[in-house]
Formats: sequence, C-alpha cells, structure tokens
Amino acid sequence: MLTDMLNVQHLLRSRGILISFTGKLSQALIVEYGEAVKSYLETENRPKNEVFNIFSLFIEQTQNINNYCAVKTESSNYEEIAHSSIVTIGKTGSGSFVCSGNLIENANSEALQTYLDTIISLDKTGLKTLYKTVLKQEVPEGSRGAGLGLIDMARKASAPLEYSIVKQDEALSFFTLKAIV
Repeated sequence: MLTDMLNVQHLLRSRGILISFTGKLSQALIVEYGEAVKSYLETENRPKNEVFNIFSLFIEQTQNINNYCAVKTESSNYEEIAHSSIVTIGKTGSGSFVCSGNLIENANSEALQTYLDTIISLDKTGLKTLYKTVLKQEVPEGSRGAGLGLIDMARKASAPLEYSIVKQDEALSFFTLKAIV
C-alpha cells in the first residue's frame, strides 16, 4: 500500500496533475475543495484571471457531477455513480487544465455527446450566441441547472473542450471532460 501511494504520486506528476480529488461529492465538499484550490493557485503567484478561470472551471465541473448525481438518486446505479467522481487540476506545455470524470448511465451518453459536439464545433462568437439563447430558455423540468455550464466552460477555455465517453458495461459509461486555460 505504501509504495502504491508513491506510484500514484509519480503517475500524477508524470501527467502534470497538481491537485486531484476523488470520491463522492457534496455541496459542502465542493466549497471546501474550491477554497483549497483557490488558495493553492494563489500561492503559485499566477495571474488573477488565470486563477479565476481555473477556479471557475473546477467549480463548474464539480457542480455538473454533483447535479448529475442528484438527479440519479432513484437509479439502481446511484451509489456507483455517486462514488465515481474524480477532478484533477494540472499544467502542461499548452496551459493549465481542469479534467473531471464520472460514471453516467448509457441512456444519457448519446444526448451528452451530441450536445458537447455542438459546443465544440462553435467559435467564441457562436458560443456567446448559444449562451444567450440558452439563457433565455426556461429551465427543463427535472433539471438542476439552466444548461449553461458546458457552454460557459467552453467560453473560458483557451482550446476546444475535450471529452470521452467509454462504455463500462450495459448500464454505465465513464465520462471524462477536459478544459484547458
């Protein structure tokens, strides 16, 4: 076990990961983790706008996971979904990144993929227009948000969002999202 931790640390560092959180999220944990992330970034003397964008992306990604879990409380897959989340913050040659992952039900994967492909295909002007359009719409029934989070992440990112959806079994897929600042 002890050498496994060292191996995990080496793996994270080799991928440029500076901060990593994994496990079941709650609103209270998101607030605590958010403060920790903000403090960590501020001690690195990064530009304020970079700290703000990384912090915003972190909050948005953790909120998306938390909201998805909240609407799945009645699912037979709830416990597995709720405990599957991971969020990392790191740095590569092309900038800083926030990357998150969690299990999703396969029934949700096609709509998510279609929505993300639409967002990724847009330039900054198109994203601004889509943001304004969605902002004017009513929140869908049963939704925990207005659907602006992914659009807002794409607007803050310096490169198109990256994602993958990998089928795990007949019920679940693992969804990963990466935003570069």
